[in-house]
Amino acid sequence: MATVTQENIGLQHEKIIVQLSKEDYLPEVDKALKKHSKNANIPGFRKGMVPVGMVKKMYGASIFTDEVWRLAGTKLEEHLINNKAEIFARPIPAESQERLNLDVNNPQDYTFEFEIGTRPDFQIPLLNNATTMPIYKVIVTDDMVREEAEKLQYKAGNMTEPESVTGEDNVLNVVFEEIDEQGQTIEGGITKDNSLLVKYFTPALQAQLMGKKNNDEVTFNLQDTFDEKLLPAILKDLDLDPQDADARNKRFRMKITKVGLVEKAPLTKETFEKIYPGRGLETEEEFYSILKEEIQRYWDSQARTRLHNELFERLVHETPINLPVNFLKRWMSIGGETYKTPESVEKEYGTFDHQMRWQLVSDKIIDDNKLTVDQEELEQAARMQIMSYFGQHGQMPSMDAEWMEPFVKKQLADKKFNDELCNRIITDKLFWTIEQKINLQETEIGLDEFIHLPSSHHHHHHD
Repeated sequence: MATVTQENIGLQHEKIIVQLSKEDYLPEVDKALKKHSKNANIPGFRKGMVPVGMVKKMYGASIFTDEVWRLAGTKLEEHLINNKAEIFARPIPAESQERLNLDVNNPQDYTFEFEIGTRPDFQIPLLNNATTMPIYKVIVTDDMVREEAEKLQYKAGNMTEPESVTGEDNVLNVVFEEIDEQGQTIEGGITKDNSLLVKYFTPALQAQLMGKKNNDEVTFNLQDTFDEKLLPAILKDLDLDPQDADARNKRFRMKITKVGLVEKAPLTKETFEKIYPGRGLETEEEFYSILKEEIQRYWDSQARTRLHNELFERLVHETPINLPVNFLKRWMSIGGETYKTPESVEKEYGTFDHQMRWQLVSDKIIDDNKLTVDQEELEQAARMQIMSYFGQHGQMPSMDAEWMEPFVKKQLADKKFNDELCNRIITDKLFWTIEQKINLQETEIGLDEFIHLPSSHHHHHHD
């Protein structure tokens, strides 16, 4: 009779021992051999007429091994189900497991040892003790609104092609070509097209560009050509690392391929219609008012994202959870699709630990608050996603368009789409639930101060 015992071998770490006697597995092996002889295709024998002895000779070793392991796995599974074991991941063979010599011609009693990590029980202090956290409200200034309006005026303006560069509002289409100290093109160096406003260059280079026409060239090193704010973006455009000092000092020849000038669209009804079609805006006040609301909405959503990141980090780092570290490291090494070396496990463990803690905390909040996603919510979210997709491409469909329902059903039948949507809804509900359990204090803040707030990443180490 098969026996299964369990013993504790460490923090949240258990060993399960499955003992199989010959009487447990031999009937299963016989059954499998008979089944195989019925289905085997062996030259010289009619299908279903292959002698069991021959099947045993040819396939016996692998059938024997499969059946013994399968039975051990079944007994382990039954034990876990009967004991309602809350475990991490799949069980793995125990370190103490002795090498088994599974021989079809010499059946023995076998002992299988497995290890499991058990899920810890824990509380979440952050949600139990009236925590107060700031939710920032960026103050939208008139300057911010004017700056944004100017960008939109340029976007809605007409592009002309003057003869030469006359001011900082000129747009240049250019080709960057990497050169050496002597001004010679570097073989295999960087060559890249770009489009830049003259105002992006340093004052010294702007002066040099005045009067330049198509096909004119200037040479420079990057560091001295773009201001500190823009240099990282230019380096990225050139596929260079913004942190690399050598990259900043690279030299380039820049050839102008086209001089353009965008005439800023005037603040008129026609321009408002171009920027906000169908809103019927008549005055600058109405235009600025809508723009201000949009900017406020954008920074409100940034502030909420920041709050959620902060909550995520604090819940991960401030919730005391005992994890079976040794088990999890062994599981990472041998429990996946491919074997991982101890070195790569050590390297990846920090991230894995972080994710594991978040998984436990979020699962607990979802269970404790019985958060679920029903079909109706999924369908509604799918509709909204489809609407916003078409909206971005300038053709907002009607919610009750004939094709909408079949399209929603088709999208939701796609498992990946369905899972992602489900995950997004449950995450929104999760953070909404967390927000209800803490005190949020609206805190006004200037844009510059908000952008330079310290990152919400904690550098605690879990023991």
